[in-house]
Amino acid sequence: MPTAPTPFWPKGVPHALRVPQVPLTHYLETAARRYPDKPAVIFCGAVLSYAQLLARVEALAAYLVQHLGVQRGDRVLLMSQNCPQYFVAYYGIMRAGAVVVPVNAMSTASEVRYYMDNSGARVALVAQELLPHVLPNMRPGCADGLDAVLVHAYSEALDPVGGVPEGEDVSDVVLAARQPLDAPGLHALEDAIAQALPLSAGHPDVNDLCVLPYTSGTTGHPKGCMHSHATVLASNMSSQVWRGLHTDAVFLCVAPLFHMLGMQGGLNVPVTLGATVVMMPRWNAGVAARLIERHRVTTWAAPPAMLIDFFAHPEAQSRDLSSLSVLSGGGAAMPETVSTMLQERFGIAYNEAYGMTETASFLLSNPLSRGKRQCLGMVTLGVDARIVDPATLQELPVGEVGELVAHGEQLMHGYWHNEGANQQSFFERDGKRFFRTGDLAFMDEEGYFFMRDRLKRMVNVSGFKVWPAEVENTLYAHPAVHEACIIGVPDDKRGESVLALIVLKSAHRGQVSEQDIIDWSREQMAVYKAPREVRFMDSLPKSGTGKIMWRELQEREHALRESPLSTSSKESA
Repeated sequence: MPTAPTPFWPKGVPHALRVPQVPLTHYLETAARRYPDKPAVIFCGAVLSYAQLLARVEALAAYLVQHLGVQRGDRVLLMSQNCPQYFVAYYGIMRAGAVVVPVNAMSTASEVRYYMDNSGARVALVAQELLPHVLPNMRPGCADGLDAVLVHAYSEALDPVGGVPEGEDVSDVVLAARQPLDAPGLHALEDAIAQALPLSAGHPDVNDLCVLPYTSGTTGHPKGCMHSHATVLASNMSSQVWRGLHTDAVFLCVAPLFHMLGMQGGLNVPVTLGATVVMMPRWNAGVAARLIERHRVTTWAAPPAMLIDFFAHPEAQSRDLSSLSVLSGGGAAMPETVSTMLQERFGIAYNEAYGMTETASFLLSNPLSRGKRQCLGMVTLGVDARIVDPATLQELPVGEVGELVAHGEQLMHGYWHNEGANQQSFFERDGKRFFRTGDLAFMDEEGYFFMRDRLKRMVNVSGFKVWPAEVENTLYAHPAVHEACIIGVPDDKRGESVLALIVLKSAHRGQVSEQDIIDWSREQMAVYKAPREVRFMDSLPKSGTGKIMWRELQEREHALRESPLSTSSKESA
């Protein structure tokens, strides 16, 4: 059955969504006409107005079309850290009628090659320090390489007169001047914009593809998610209405713009509103606190790991953060102890939500006025979400754990050139096209969804199922635990056992032992859930969006235990 309306649906929020029949580029033009002098982006003290942003976008689009031969529907790579040039490149590509292929700034040359080959891109826009990862793929005029790359230096976005305000954290990479471009096919982004060529191309259609983000993937190569202006706007508009966002909102942009959380929360949503973005070149908790106070930031989308780090910083205690009204995110459950601290000390309720690259980010969310802790939220405008048996796809009763599947206007068109993945990921039910998220969850009697884990991320201890997210959330209640990751490891007697990889808070290092954590855990949860092993680590690996990379840790641990050296050492012990 379709998701039943909940009695706690936010007042004034419609159940259905009417997607605007205009492209994303229309909103930039509208904002520039309405608020020409309003700051669109504030970066290290430099201000880029909406009128300036639009002029740069249109000049870049004209250059792409007239000089580089970019045509409607072509894919164009975009690889950069957060900066104002990212805004210009992103909207310039779309204004030319092309499709943005956002590339993780940490990608290697071989990974860039994969994105280029898979998407068919022949043109790229790249930050200069990342150029070494792109140059090996340049072969102008050849069938298997990039024809042209436009290069930008972050320093070109800084205020040449005022410089960087005191107290902001700016790396040498940001301050570095533009280097000479001497390889064939290289073009300076600023030189291209300076030509100010007239733009004759019309706006793209709302149903044209606009962005092709790649999923990180759990197996095999990353898959490109085909999103049109309409699917991105569906997520975008739902988020605005749900959270009561408006044109005078001020967004803190920290999450990487190449990822959907940053792309929507730090780029598309603010532009469609005509709001202001305060952008950080890199994460620094103290600087973030100063920027929130200085610019009266109202809205911030960030993963829990980043917020845990932020509110543990001394400047978060001393700065005026009263302007913050919407603090949202997802990707991992916010620990109960941190949620309580936010509410009691800062009067801020963390708005947990759920989305994927495949759904252009926003899909489920907690109502602002009645959120539940460690909860994905309820369905949002026009979304139908259900819990089904992963094997049979039959719907399961309220309270039972199964796979979360969803239908909505923000759902991607499909995976790029991957019909096999499409057949595995989509199915029809009640005349609707549903996407299999691969996430295990349940829905309570009030219509709220709760994550249990990824479909394949489960530890089987003597036939008992252990959900790592549940154990991790409990561990965060221990006063010494800063970060935790639970993985399953082979166990001759039990099939698998639970290993906890933990980063201790600095004040507790050397004061708490692994056995202390094990003993405490057994007091907090059923013995089969409690970690049988604990290992302290200096840090846990994270993705570009701040998610703990549990799969990498698990694979590393399995490889370690399977190696002959590891076996012999265990036997000798």
